[in-house]
Amino acid sequence: MNQISLTMPRKRVAAVAIAFAATLLAACAAPGPGVPGSADATPGHGEPFRSVYVPASAPPVLFVGATVLTGDGRRIDDASVYFAEGVIRAVGTPVETAPGTRVVQAQGKWITPGLIDAHSHMGNFPVPFVAAHQDVNEFSSPNTAGVWAEHGVWPQDPAFNTARAGGITSFHVLPGSANLFGGRGVTLKNVPARTVQEMKFPGAPHGLKMACGENPKRFYGGRNQAPVSRMGNLAGHRAGWIAAQQYLDKQEKAAAGNGDPPPRDLGLETLAGVLKGEVLVHNHCYRADEMALMIDLAREFGYHPGTFHHATEAYKIADLLAETGSCAAMWADWWGFKLEAWDAIRENVAIVDAVGGCAIVHSDSSVEGQRLNQEAGKVMGAARRAGMAVSPEHAIRWLTENPARSLGIADRVGTLAPGMMADVVVWSGNPFSVYAKVEQVYIDGVLLHDRDDPATQHQTDFELGLLGAGGGR
Repeated sequence: MNQISLTMPRKRVAAVAIAFAATLLAACAAPGPGVPGSADATPGHGEPFRSVYVPASAPPVLFVGATVLTGDGRRIDDASVYFAEGVIRAVGTPVETAPGTRVVQAQGKWITPGLIDAHSHMGNFPVPFVAAHQDVNEFSSPNTAGVWAEHGVWPQDPAFNTARAGGITSFHVLPGSANLFGGRGVTLKNVPARTVQEMKFPGAPHGLKMACGENPKRFYGGRNQAPVSRMGNLAGHRAGWIAAQQYLDKQEKAAAGNGDPPPRDLGLETLAGVLKGEVLVHNHCYRADEMALMIDLAREFGYHPGTFHHATEAYKIADLLAETGSCAAMWADWWGFKLEAWDAIRENVAIVDAVGGCAIVHSDSSVEGQRLNQEAGKVMGAARRAGMAVSPEHAIRWLTENPARSLGIADRVGTLAPGMMADVVVWSGNPFSVYAKVEQVYIDGVLLHDRDDPATQHQTDFELGLLGAGGGR
């Protein structure tokens, strides 16, 4: 029998052992970020793979004298932000605080809600980018609505930490865009955790990843399998929704006592969830004409078209997107890397926003996810040169309130207001300046990143022993 050596460098063994012991001790103590509460594992009980995220307790914090962008279009100068027990308590004026409140003089600092990335593949296409980690696409069929992105998320992805250092406090992990129906996406809190269930945003709805355009027809056409054209794309979408309607009809009749329910089908269950309004649509779509087709497809089958992702030609139908209440999650300046991205313009986000649409700046990249603020700043610069000045208090909505709306969580995050989750970012200055740095990140009132405190700069188990103070090993 061949024997495989499992020997690790001694420094790495020690680091992993210490971290593992600390994790066990933490799990036995009071629940912290990502540490589960009491989860009922009884088979068939409740929601499958439900969130067990429980925030840690933390002392109340009061920031005084900051410039505050509330996330809903307001800017308040020389303002206070007070949060306690994981919730925003007051914003704007001096407030009464609880005993034990930590008071921070924040003159010269800017404070915003935590940033939200509406399109991420962190965890299911993690760092390092190797074949063993490519869990973003289930290439087995053009309709894989039954797969869930969360079942491929690796909680040890180092990208979570670099995104948190860039101000990302929540994000939506989507399957890739090879398939017409790619599966369910999941919204996560950006907290250190051992399992994906310990990161799941409590109560956030699932998303359905759909795709139109080049990707599905290129991938399956290369196999000489449908779809091989945009016509085939639409036919495949329609066939999927017809099957979902029939599945839902049988379920409803059975619930009313008319016949037996259909056998459980994970894919049709997801599509039926969209038809019932329980699952939100996220549609990979570049061209304006195809987005318009997707809107008509949604009308045909009675669901909301949801959010269009990448949407490089959204500016051409900005009025139609606003009319239907569809968000567009876009890059600042990606263009030309394939033909359907050829007509992208830098003012895209600003034009969608200018007509009252739900404009979002997304990453689709664990690199750009580290600096979404600068991506939004690029859009502001392009818009200003085109005669459309956008203020910081307005632009922050592209990174906070609007993605929260797209993900169905705007009642809890995305703005700084009493009662909202205390997801807060403290910046060294105007966050849309290239010189601005994230100084502190709070998630549910817990300090999870401090630029000046290495103790808060989490490392995953994967990183331990790999990145030393001397520049590596």
